[in-house]
Amino acid sequence: MDHLAPGTTIHRRIEVSNTTGSDAHVVLYAAAATIARGTFLGDAGHYQDDLSTWTSVRPGASNIPSGGHLTATVTIGIPPDAAPGEQYAVVWAEVRAAPVAGDGVTEVSRVGIRLYLSVGSGAAPASNFVIESLTAERAPNGRPTVVAAVHNTGGRALDLSGTLQLSNGPGRLSAGPFSATLGVTLAIGDTEPVTIALDRRLPAGPWNAQITLHSGLIERTARATITFPATGASSPVNATSPGHTWAPLAIGALAVLLALIAASIVMFVPRRRRPWGPSHA
Repeated sequence: MDHLAPGTTIHRRIEVSNTTGSDAHVVLYAAAATIARGTFLGDAGHYQDDLSTWTSVRPGASNIPSGGHLTATVTIGIPPDAAPGEQYAVVWAEVRAAPVAGDGVTEVSRVGIRLYLSVGSGAAPASNFVIESLTAERAPNGRPTVVAAVHNTGGRALDLSGTLQLSNGPGRLSAGPFSATLGVTLAIGDTEPVTIALDRRLPAGPWNAQITLHSGLIERTARATITFPATGASSPVNATSPGHTWAPLAIGALAVLLALIAASIVMFVPRRRRPWGPSHA
């Protein structure tokens, strides 16, 4: 993940480890990637996009013994005329198994490293997101789930993780924290669901639900009161941010305080006395 100006070249090192029981011939290369429906998708073949064509890996191939590792250098060179915006690609480490005699099928295994590159001059675009709503659902197997609608309001793609905490339930029960399903990548401007699967033994509610999500160093928390339906999904409940609920009250209190201070200053300014001397008709 980086923000680079056009004309910049960077070098990064990666390590590939062979955890199998035999030697492996590993091929390293860059390929295109996209973000669709909350998922980062690296192209399975050698399809290219702008960022992958700017990226090279050295060495491009190597024999790695069982239990051994290889350090490779990834070089990304941004053309001087590159358009501003965020680009995605993936660096693949690929191993091919020899086809079994007679079937002609080649087994290919890949593991990759994601590339998120923002191109442009000046500071990197700010990252930000909001949690818009929480929806209580009941899966076909009876397991309760909570789905958070998250909107990317910033200028970078986000990889989300986090937890959900339930409190003040029936009999003042509390439960959690429950981990969010990993693997949600939120493209710029998109709104995607983040799902949290809960314990089947939880009563329906109502519950005070608090969800905290992270992307890098950014953290957002939201709350809502939810009740799990017997089947299907309930209506989405607008989420409120604990950090914003006090803001209007604080601003109002500050305005009142400033008004009182101004009134006090006016009240205690001494009146000017008229100078002594004969009065004139």
